[in-house]
Amino acid sequence: MTANETDKVKPITERCEEKMKKAIEHLKHEFERIKAGKANAHTLDPVKVESYGALVPLNQVANIAIPEPRSIVVTPWDKTQLKNIEKGIINANLGFNPMNDGNVVRIQIPALTEETRKELVKNVKKEGENTKITIRTSRKDANTELDKLTKEHVSENLVDIEKDHVQKLTDKYIKDVDTLITAKEKEIMTI
Repeated sequence: MTANETDKVKPITERCEEKMKKAIEHLKHEFERIKAGKANAHTLDPVKVESYGALVPLNQVANIAIPEPRSIVVTPWDKTQLKNIEKGIINANLGFNPMNDGNVVRIQIPALTEETRKELVKNVKKEGENTKITIRTSRKDANTELDKLTKEHVSENLVDIEKDHVQKLTDKYIKDVDTLITAKEKEIMTI
């Protein structure tokens, strides 16, 4: 095993792990957007507001606060934007009915029904399964690259060691996905 061989093998594993980390980060972001009957500023991430002729994210024209577990208050930096903010929230199709009181826009998060909770859990599991597929695909791609190295006279022993390392990474990140799914499921089903 030479330093040159190691230099060829290590970047493959590092790229593989980076893809797996990104898959986990994406899953966390998606889970933040899934409403669990509780207010969360990320719930409004899809909202775009027309501001001086351009569509911009809501957080660029207003402050978003969570004063209570089931309410969101949007305070515009420019009061003339209130109607546009209200319109942007409605157009985002999030299922909210914003209330404009002339100073702020208030949003009450509706309580979830049992049926809605079960549907959200289904979505959580589906999103988790998609992330697992991404992780397994990263493993497959890394193993394919490692197999090619044996044709370039890199020792099979080194390739096998690295494949074991890739499998351990896969197991670790799959377990992380399961942990995230369980936590989100518990959050959704807790009334």
